[in-house]
Amino acid sequence: VPEGSPPFLNVIATGFQRTIIFASASLSLALLFGLPLGVLASSMTPQGFRGAVRVLTAGMRSVHELLWAVVFLAAFGLNSAGAVAAIAIPYAGTLAKVFSEMLDEAPREGYMALLGAGATKSQAFFGALLPSAGSDMAAYAFYRFECAIRSSAVLGFFGYPTIGYYLRQSFENLHYREVWTCLYSILIAVMILESWSGRLRRRMVT
Repeated sequence: VPEGSPPFLNVIATGFQRTIIFASASLSLALLFGLPLGVLASSMTPQGFRGAVRVLTAGMRSVHELLWAVVFLAAFGLNSAGAVAAIAIPYAGTLAKVFSEMLDEAPREGYMALLGAGATKSQAFFGALLPSAGSDMAAYAFYRFECAIRSSAVLGFFGYPTIGYYLRQSFENLHYREVWTCLYSILIAVMILESWSGRLRRRMVT
């Protein structure tokens, strides 16, 4: 190790910090577009408009985030915005599809009761239908955040400064102990996130 180099565990911590930042930004952007697209792709909207939105979301999720990363890397170079967009686009399409299905399968009793009481469709939607599907939608969003962590790590192999970047460097330099350290740290991080999201999901359901 060259003199003056930071300890490897500090490098790993920095890589994970960037990985979480990339994942959080990507999922936030995906939710910003995925939630309204999911509402528009549900049975709440007219059939013709709903079909167009579903075609749009299908196109967004049909291209894997790694292919999006290659496209943005070739178009704009190595920058953080390209990495965030590469994950956010397919995730927004996936969130929209799943959210629309959850809204369509949610119980309609409260929604119909509000309509019968004179509420508008939008009032009944936000007052009854969305809350009834909210816990399932939140649980799926937490799961997608775990997926975003892994996707952000993989983007490091393209040169983005996430944990995958240091994993690739260690592998290319034949430092296999460092490779195992990176893999163990990814496993521990995913387990911690699973435990944290599980507690949040149980709290929201109860």
